[in-house]
Amino acid sequence: MLQQLFTNFGFRALWTPELIVILIFVGLLYFKLVGSWRERFVGAEPVSAKQKTYFNLGLVALYLGWGSPLYIAGHLMITFHMTQMVFAYFIAVPLFILGTPKWFFHAIVYKAKGTFLEPTGKLFFNPLIGVLLFNGLFSVYHLPNVFDFLMQNIILHSAYEIILFATATLMWWHMLAPIPSKFQLSDLRRMGYIFANGVLITPACALIIFAGTPMYGVYTDPTTWGTVMAFCLPAGADIPYGLFASGANPFSPMNPVYDQQLAGIVMKIMQEITYGFTLGYVFKQWIKKEKQSEGPSISDIPVTHTIKN
Repeated sequence: MLQQLFTNFGFRALWTPELIVILIFVGLLYFKLVGSWRERFVGAEPVSAKQKTYFNLGLVALYLGWGSPLYIAGHLMITFHMTQMVFAYFIAVPLFILGTPKWFFHAIVYKAKGTFLEPTGKLFFNPLIGVLLFNGLFSVYHLPNVFDFLMQNIILHSAYEIILFATATLMWWHMLAPIPSKFQLSDLRRMGYIFANGVLITPACALIIFAGTPMYGVYTDPTTWGTVMAFCLPAGADIPYGLFASGANPFSPMNPVYDQQLAGIVMKIMQEITYGFTLGYVFKQWIKKEKQSEGPSISDIPVTHTIKN
């Protein structure tokens, strides 16, 4: 498998260096923001090492989702394509939210007040919109005709990926609740919200897991695959049609049906794991709030002196 990958594709196709440059630039902007630019924001506090680590891990996850050898592998096996989606939308997005300082979010909300962005934000930051948009678009994306069409149209596919990233941000925003907002859910409702997201993504995973025949021409039809590869390879690079010379995909150790099933299983399991961690995060916040609201009891107040009659 790895030999086929590294033998048939060059450095640029495998490692997408242009994406590395973009992500390094974003990382430099982030460190300027939390460093020397922090003084420009009202109430800006120092950003912890943990938050910086979250943001950097988010950059790495996004690179694995939108670039790296997984990008080419995702055009050869749908299991790797699903792995890309896990990194981009279920790992990178929450890490970016957790890694961004609250004072930056507050500044954006303050700047948006009184502009056209305020009513737009009120519309799109509704929890119902967040839960329906991402899961709906994710499910539509994996319909066979839609998937094959988008994969053969580089501009539309890139636009769809960006929209998925934006809607994933809306969905994760209500799960993580980084700052108080008009639509903020209670901790109990946030747990229900996380559970609802897990339920809504299940049909897309089930469609792939229980399909008895290969659904996607990208992974079974050499002509469709060649069209897709022509877009994702650098200009002038040769398309390795020899991979399909025998009528099967030698890169994959399994037939297309098993590949589909594994892809759906990978997505569902990884989604459950990420949502499980998020449930733990919300529950921990809830317990912390409960302890703070209770305050010290009489027995917790230290005796500093005695009263004499």
